Amino acid sequence: MELFFCDPDDLEAVSAYVGAAEAARAVDAPWEQAPTITRIRAEMRHGFDGEPGEHYLLRADGRVVGTAAIFVSDRDNRELAWVELVVLPEVRRRGHGRAALALVLDRCLAIGRPLIVLYGWESDAARRFAAAAGFELESTEIRRLLELTGTADQDAHLRSVRDAATARAGGYHLVRFTGRTPADLLPDLVRVTAAINDAPRDGLEYEDELYDVDRVRAYESAQVEAGRRLYRVVASTADGEMVGHTAVSVDSEDPTWADQHDTAVVPEHRGRRLGLLLKSSMALWLRDVEPQLRWVGTENAESNGPMIDVNEELGYRVAGRQLLFQRRLRFTPCVDSVQPS
Repeated sequence: MELFFCDPDDLEAVSAYVGAAEAARAVDAPWEQAPTITRIRAEMRHGFDGEPGEHYLLRADGRVVGTAAIFVSDRDNRELAWVELVVLPEVRRRGHGRAALALVLDRCLAIGRPLIVLYGWESDAARRFAAAAGFELESTEIRRLLELTGTADQDAHLRSVRDAATARAGGYHLVRFTGRTPADLLPDLVRVTAAINDAPRDGLEYEDELYDVDRVRAYESAQVEAGRRLYRVVASTADGEMVGHTAVSVDSEDPTWADQHDTAVVPEHRGRRLGLLLKSSMALWLRDVEPQLRWVGTENAESNGPMIDVNEELGYRVAGRQLLFQRRLRFTPCVDSVQPS
C-alpha cells in the first residue's frame, strides 16, 4: 500500500481522486452532491476555513484503490487530526483499508497528532472496521437536506415560520450581507461565532475552537476564493448588540447546491426562536437571490435537539448519518512512511 500525496496542481492525480470519491459516493451516500475537479481542487487549496488538509490517493499494486485525507488546525486542538478514509467499493474487504489506515496513522503521529477522529457514513462495515482498529464510536451526526421546490406552498410555509419566529423574538433586527463581513461588524461577529462551542460533542475529546478576526476572515476568504457565494444573516438587539448569525455557502459551479454552515446564538438570548428566525429568513432570502437553488445540506450531532427541531420545522429531512470514532495513539510512529511531496 502507498499513500500518494495529491497536489491540486497535478490534474491527473486530482482526476483520479475525484473518480474514486465519486465511485464511493454513488454507493455510500448517493444523496450527496457529486464531486468535481473544480470543487476538489478548491478544497485542497483552501479547505473550509483557510487550513486545507493533506489529500492522498491510495495505491496498491500500481492501481488506485481509494483516497485518504487528514485535516488539522494550528489554531486549537493541536493534538487532533480528522481522518477520512475511502476504499473503492469493488475492492473492499481485501485489506486495503487496514493497510492504508496504518500509514495514515503513522503520518498523523509524524506531524504530532496522536488524537484521531475517524469518520465515515454509517454502515455495519464501518463500525466493524473502526472497532478492529481500536476506535470507539463517540458521536453520530445526521445529514439533512432541505429541498427548495420553489412552490407557493413551500414559500408560504417558510414565511409562516419566519413570522411566528418574529413574533416570539420581537425586538431583534436582522442584517444581511454577502461575501466578506463589513469590517465594523467583525469584532461582534467573532464573539457570536464562538457561541458554536456550546454545540454537543457527545463523547469526543475536543477542545473549544478559538475565534478571532483572523479566523473569521480566513473562513470567508476560503469560501470566496474557492468560488463560492457566501451569505450571512445576523441578529442584533435594539441597541445594536449582535447576538446571533447564520451562514450559507452556495456552490457557484453547480448553484443548485448550497451548504448550511454555522448557526449560533449567544447563550443569554437563546430560547426566543432566534435560530429559527435567522434560518427561515435566510431560506427566504436565498429563494429571492438564488432562485435556481434546489438543495441545502446541513449536519448536526444527533444529540443536538434544539437545532434539529429548527431544521425539521423548516423542512429539512434526514438523508444519512456519519459516524465519528476516536482513538488516542500510543505507539511509536514510523515517521518516514509518508511525506507530502
